[in-house]
Amino acid sequence: MSDMNALAAETPAPPSPAGRKSRSLAADAWHDLRRSKIFWAALVIIVVVLLMAIWPSLFTSADPHDCVLSRRHRGASGGAIFGYDYQGCDVYAKTVYGARYSILVGVCSVLLAGVIGLTVGLAAGYFGGWLDALLSRFVDVMLGVPFLLGAIVLGKRLAAEPGNSNGVLAVTLTLGILGWTTGARVMRSSVIEAKNQDYVAAARMVGAGPARLIFRHVLPNAMAPFTVVLTILLGINIASEATLSFLGVGLKGDAVSWGISISEATGYVRVAPGPLIWPSVFLAATVLAFIMLGDAVRDAFDPKLR
Repeated sequence: MSDMNALAAETPAPPSPAGRKSRSLAADAWHDLRRSKIFWAALVIIVVVLLMAIWPSLFTSADPHDCVLSRRHRGASGGAIFGYDYQGCDVYAKTVYGARYSILVGVCSVLLAGVIGLTVGLAAGYFGGWLDALLSRFVDVMLGVPFLLGAIVLGKRLAAEPGNSNGVLAVTLTLGILGWTTGARVMRSSVIEAKNQDYVAAARMVGAGPARLIFRHVLPNAMAPFTVVLTILLGINIASEATLSFLGVGLKGDAVSWGISISEATGYVRVAPGPLIWPSVFLAATVLAFIMLGDAVRDAFDPKLR
């Protein structure tokens, strides 16, 4: 018996639950993301594309507007590693500089859609009642509008306004106005779930007002799924900008865009497929990277998938 008591005394006691260091939801998500190959692959592609958009001179010293007809459909030579298009422009330079407008339109339109979706979803989910019914029906009406048809009509109307020489503002407003509905529905459901938690009830019992409840307790705990939706929406809006530019209702003038490059090269694909292939590859890789990033972040923040 004495030996057993001595052994028990020497055996260290397991740490108590109170002594364990707890991690927040964000810390748990980052712990999972660090081990995700999809997350790192998507992040590398996004960082490269962002560098192309911010500092295109890091990748090429050529001018995308320097076009010489004598170089029409010429193959790769010197710094023009992708060859030349039908106007004699450097395809590689146009592809690099095309990232700038695509990312600019994508980010600005997502910010606009995020502000609208956050406001509508937060108001509908927190206050409920007749306001929730009214805003939900408005979201349903917006979802009933065919996106491509609505984008073409609204894009043409906004492009006709003065000050839209290159179409950036028109496309940004079009995608932002039409793309907020999914984020609003996700925010509404997240707010409804968050406001019924015990910590919100406890804060309300100690006298916290609606503003404090919303911005200190409800909104921080409802932002994770909303952020994931915006990340995926960024990739979708980049593809939508290219689609509108391809159809001739997007960017125009002196703007350099992947969609414009694809549209211009379509009629010469049998003669020189390079000017069509390379912008398409960069566009597809960028859109896929943002969608993969959104999926990885969603999986990391969803405790049911762990």
